[in-house]
Amino acid sequence: MMKSTKEDKAMLGKTRRLNILPIALFFAFAVYMMPGLAGDAFAKEAFAEQAFAEQAFAKEVMAADDDAEGEGEPEIEWSQDVFYKDFEGNPLKGPVSGAPAPELGENDYNNYEFAPSRILLWMANQQHLYFGSFVLAVPIFCMLIEFVGIRSRESDPVMSKKYDALAHDLMKVSLTAYSWTAILGGVLLFTFITLFPGFFKYMATIFRPVMHVYALMFLAESGVLYVYYYGWDKMNDGGFLKWVHCSISVLLNLIGTVLMYLANSWATFMQAPGGIDEQGRFLGNIWHVIHSTLWNPVGVHRILGNIVFGGGIVGAYAAYHYLTAKDEETKAHYDWVCYVAMFICIFGLIPLPFAGYWLMKEVYAFRQQMGITLMGGIMAWLFIIQAVMIGLLFFAANSYLHNSMSRVQGSQRYMKYCKYMVLLLIVCFTMWMTPHTIVMTPAELKEMGGAQHPIVGHFGVMSAKNTAVNLMITCTILCFLLYQRSNKKITVPWATAGNCWITAIFIGAALNIIFLGVYGYFLPANQRVGLSVPQVTSTLTTLFAGTAINISMFKDSESMGDIKWGTQSKVGTYAIFLLAISFTWLMGLMGYIRSAVRLFWHVTEVLRDNSPDAYTLTIGEAGKMLTFNTLFVWVQFVVVFWVASLTVKKGEAKAPDAVPVPAQQQ
Repeated sequence: MMKSTKEDKAMLGKTRRLNILPIALFFAFAVYMMPGLAGDAFAKEAFAEQAFAEQAFAKEVMAADDDAEGEGEPEIEWSQDVFYKDFEGNPLKGPVSGAPAPELGENDYNNYEFAPSRILLWMANQQHLYFGSFVLAVPIFCMLIEFVGIRSRESDPVMSKKYDALAHDLMKVSLTAYSWTAILGGVLLFTFITLFPGFFKYMATIFRPVMHVYALMFLAESGVLYVYYYGWDKMNDGGFLKWVHCSISVLLNLIGTVLMYLANSWATFMQAPGGIDEQGRFLGNIWHVIHSTLWNPVGVHRILGNIVFGGGIVGAYAAYHYLTAKDEETKAHYDWVCYVAMFICIFGLIPLPFAGYWLMKEVYAFRQQMGITLMGGIMAWLFIIQAVMIGLLFFAANSYLHNSMSRVQGSQRYMKYCKYMVLLLIVCFTMWMTPHTIVMTPAELKEMGGAQHPIVGHFGVMSAKNTAVNLMITCTILCFLLYQRSNKKITVPWATAGNCWITAIFIGAALNIIFLGVYGYFLPANQRVGLSVPQVTSTLTTLFAGTAINISMFKDSESMGDIKWGTQSKVGTYAIFLLAISFTWLMGLMGYIRSAVRLFWHVTEVLRDNSPDAYTLTIGEAGKMLTFNTLFVWVQFVVVFWVASLTVKKGEAKAPDAVPVPAQQQ
């Protein structure tokens, strides 16, 4: 990152009224999230229509085969799909177009003496996913930041240059990380081919029709990335070319999203296969193979996860420089960078649990037993650990927002509510992490009357957990909105009505969430699950309606004082590190859970894992690997950021005034 200059000290007292970043974030959400959500909403209808057409085609083909019988033409074999069904709920049929899944033996697996093959594959896959998530997230940041910079060019040219310089610096880091991601991808491919040749051969055969598409999209992303970065100065004319440059970033993100979805198709096919029969034979429709029931939810979950992860990494980098800065100008600069990174990070964090719930819902829909294994079987305690980590994320986000208010003049009127929000978070977090059952000895079970505690056990059911997590998210949204308006004096004529509407929305949502949670205890378990939908709807209403009203009230608002950049408390800064490290560890945990739920299957119920390492790791062993992967990737990020910073000094010497210090950010 480039440092600020002395010339811009005078800008520290200037007040900005620009609030484009939230709008840009909403726009990005619509572009990248809503297609997936809408696509899944109409998926069943689309599949049914497609199934009807394919069944009709199948009848025509079979009729033609009957007519051609005896003419020496080979008969086409038809088989039933393991997932897709027609209008009547019957398995969809397709022409057999491939060999069955092989029966893997000792010759289909290799190993190194220094480590089990499964551990090596886990490391290679996890490290590639970490860097892949980062290089997919940073271009989204750059697109949003550059857009805000263009829009603020006339109203605040100093801040416009600041946004543009930040986006350029982030892309410099992304370019370095992109090269490293490609190297890690090669390592992953080598690991697959050498250690699991039989499994890789089968998967490559199934996905052969789209392998060239993935290669072409990778080449396209590389080309667009280089044009976007190296054409930055050439297109920075402040006019048409700058908009063209910003449009290139949109294209870059679209290509990256397609690449991510294609890569996800391997993982989702392994967990919830489709487009094949029970023997693992390809049935001629590659779209069915790619678009399994988990394809959309995993894609949306990873987009949001990438945003949180990338924001956490950038925020941690800026936080380190903020803590080690020697002068006030540098501290002010990196304090602002922390804010931008955390702003985007929190925006992705808030809807992330909903995407996770959608994913689990589809897992249950595919195989109920798989969902039971995750939530109530051998994976249940991993979900308790996951709950703890998610709780830490929300604590870190709220801690940053609470402490950030201290450097904003006029925030005192809202800071008095922070202690109540913290109390609510503690209560909800305790409910969120409470297990349904407890591991005990037979004597302890007899003494307590069962594995479920007679009092505490009530907080371990899904009614309590859904209530707790929705209240935590709602509390975070409220804290976010208060921070947005902390130094603003609302002047719109309908200010009183707007405040009443926001208050009514949050109180109504909280009461509805609590009522549904309590009501769930009076319903059977299969009906209780459905109550989570109106709870999520209430929470999303606070997010979208509350944010929309809040932003609308900022029109012609007056500043109550300057934001004192460079005065962020150490507690708030440390919260950034907590969020970044916790989410890195959590990403590894969620990946392990999705992989381990297959148990002894490479492809669920189709291709069995007969390797010597086909066993489920204990919680302790998994925890060690997760911690190692977390530490290892952070070491690599330190190296990547260092390499990207090697050219900064030269730029600063030539044009020290190119990156002004932000005067105000609201």
